[in-house]
Amino acid sequence: MNTMLRKSILGIAGLTAAAGLAAGPLNHGTTSNEPTPITPIAAVQADKPDMGKLLPHGAPANQSTIELNDEQIANVKAIIAATKKAGMDERAAVVSIATALQESKLENLGHLGDRNDHDSQGLFQQRPSSGWGTVEQITDPEYSTLAFLKGLKQVDGWQDMALTEAAQTVQVSAYPDHYAQWEQQAADLVAQHWTS
Repeated sequence: MNTMLRKSILGIAGLTAAAGLAAGPLNHGTTSNEPTPITPIAAVQADKPDMGKLLPHGAPANQSTIELNDEQIANVKAIIAATKKAGMDERAAVVSIATALQESKLENLGHLGDRNDHDSQGLFQQRPSSGWGTVEQITDPEYSTLAFLKGLKQVDGWQDMALTEAAQTVQVSAYPDHYAQWEQQAADLVAQHWTS
């Protein structure tokens, strides 16, 4: 090691040692060599939604679940962001996500052609012909979620209803009881992504 480099390293080490002594605990006239106790700082964790608020009636029996890909997770996050934008709480996000799981499996559906005798599209299978908006609007996850939530806000007492009843009042589905099967997965997704 060359002399100049060694002197630099030793000089830095000496400064570090001196700074450590100067910055150490002050001895206020006591002769104790006992270390000063350190009070641990509690780890602050981001607030996670309370599952009791997400599932106020508990999850119904016979729950379904599906594996989600990146696009579906992005749609979950878009629904949560739109729910927050609408000034609504985590329970509204659970209702929205469960509804989208039933209607589209969280896929932003285009026109289904022969597989669908209506013009239902987007995450919530909303129909332009029923006044939900244009095709471009209802295939935008934020717009379609805000449209769904606008309908949900108009349902008196939706916060106290079973999820399937609240969703059905907005959606008017031919299969009104099918929303309930997605309640647990929707609550789990909100718990996981509400603060992300």
